[in-house]
Amino acid sequence: MSLFKKDVFGRSYFIKKWVIRIIGFLSYRRFKGINSLEITGTKNLKGLPKNNVLFISNHQTYFADATAIIHVINASLKGRTDSINNIGYIWSPMLNLYFIAAKETMNDGLLPKVLSYAGSIPIERTWRSKGQNLKRPVNEDNIKSIDLALEDGWVITFPQGTTTAFKPVRKGTAHMILKNKPTVIPIVIDGFRRSFDKKGLVLKKRGSIQRMNIKPPMKIDYENDSVEKIVEEIGLAIEQHHTNQ
Repeated sequence: MSLFKKDVFGRSYFIKKWVIRIIGFLSYRRFKGINSLEITGTKNLKGLPKNNVLFISNHQTYFADATAIIHVINASLKGRTDSINNIGYIWSPMLNLYFIAAKETMNDGLLPKVLSYAGSIPIERTWRSKGQNLKRPVNEDNIKSIDLALEDGWVITFPQGTTTAFKPVRKGTAHMILKNKPTVIPIVIDGFRRSFDKKGLVLKKRGSIQRMNIKPPMKIDYENDSVEKIVEEIGLAIEQHHTNQ
């Protein structure tokens, strides 16, 4: 791999690979050792297209959720089934795997900025900033960034836009799906809130079990389904539908 090759956001592949390797090695025992990550459904990752794949998941911590999903995807691509045994898979990680994150979160300190290099797509939330509710127009550059990432590879998103359980799915995810027509893979996680602090950086409890279930692709009629229907279906798929609107 050329030292000068970059991803679609201008990040050096060489540096990005090392960032993912280091994060992978440092975080591994949080999911396999100190705690235990029980995984089901990695068979649904087999045979996916090389790009335009969108993973949607419920959200429990800022960083541990995405880190665990990145572990599982890379392990599966290296032949593991429902397992992250033998961390050797992280030595050659998928470099066109991205995750959508709030811009303010990724800019909050040195460590988040380093984590951002692993593949974040920082976006400005339209409804909340720095703990305050607000209402602002969608940043068109954010939409272009997501479109670019889907065109290049796979994208992870947390469609509720918050770590609070059973909050409504944001309509922006449905608009993204209707526009790009990706293969949509739902993921349901549990146990991360018990294991980590809100940011997902500090261990809160040892010996806990985390769970991740990867579901089959959603069946979406891209031509006829409404935004409202897709929002409802997303809530059901990630098992966060109780208060969806």
